[in-house]
Amino acid sequence: MSEESVQVIRGAQCARIIAAISEMFGVSLIEATDIYYCSETSNLIEEGISDLHCRSDKYLAEEVWNEYREKNLKK
Repeated sequence: MSEESVQVIRGAQCARIIAAISEMFGVSLIEATDIYYCSETSNLIEEGISDLHCRSDKYLAEEVWNEYREKNLKK
């Protein structure tokens, strides 16, 4: 698979995860996008660490949301 193909697939996955965050946790798509791209989980997915890209979109949305909540509880 070419690098371009991988990027297209990851982009589509990111969009689905962001949509799942918005839907599951009642935030706007803009907020969900910010939450996703500010998360460590998004970096791990992009780097292909721990095969996170193989997990379901809803599972990853929950992981990103939990990370977001933990980060905001510490403030």
